[in-house]
Amino acid sequence: MLASVIAGTAVGTAIVAAGYQSMSPTGQWYGRTFTSLSRGTKQLALTFDDGPNDPDTLKLLEVLARHNVRATFFLIGRYVRERPDLAREIASSGHAIGNHTYTHPLLIFQNEAEIRKQLSGCRAAIQDAVGEHSNLFRPPFGGRRPAVLRVAGKLGFDPIMWNVTGHDWNAPPAAAIEVKVARQIRGGDVILLHDGGHKQMGADRSQTILATDHLIVRYKNEGYDFVTIPAMIKS
Repeated sequence: MLASVIAGTAVGTAIVAAGYQSMSPTGQWYGRTFTSLSRGTKQLALTFDDGPNDPDTLKLLEVLARHNVRATFFLIGRYVRERPDLAREIASSGHAIGNHTYTHPLLIFQNEAEIRKQLSGCRAAIQDAVGEHSNLFRPPFGGRRPAVLRVAGKLGFDPIMWNVTGHDWNAPPAAAIEVKVARQIRGGDVILLHDGGHKQMGADRSQTILATDHLIVRYKNEGYDFVTIPAMIKS
């Protein structure tokens, strides 16, 4: 009886751990992903998911340009098809562009054919809009399992996660976003924020834009350098 209880507990613990690793941005059970540099490095990478988004992507680009900062944008393919001009504006402004799938599904529940379709569809949309771009890929919601990373690898993608988030997907006040990011910064960080919303075009990201402005000023004054993910990987 005791042995059965222990075995059941062990199985339950393993299931919980496996589920955690499939969604944890820094988990590495299912394959290597890039999450950050070594702690203490004076580099930070701003990354923005779920765009392009009208009108807030353009407003965010204005903030980044004012501070001469380059960021990395993980774009949803269907939005790129809808607004290729916004994707071109991101690229022409010198920012890196990555793949965030075509419709933003949780990939841990998709079969390999659908995973391949999502990644290939987004790649095609971005290529049609801006031409060749990076091989960066970020799974929606951070969800991945071995099949997700296996398909991504076969398609030539480098999976990119994060180790700092502003928890801004529900559009909290800018001050709340700033506090959450600041609590996690140690240097060498990949920061997750959002310039769009996966449910529809037109998500209000005004508070993220304001928080981004303040965070850039704060960390530049502390001697940090903001870089794209490709630049951070090469450093």
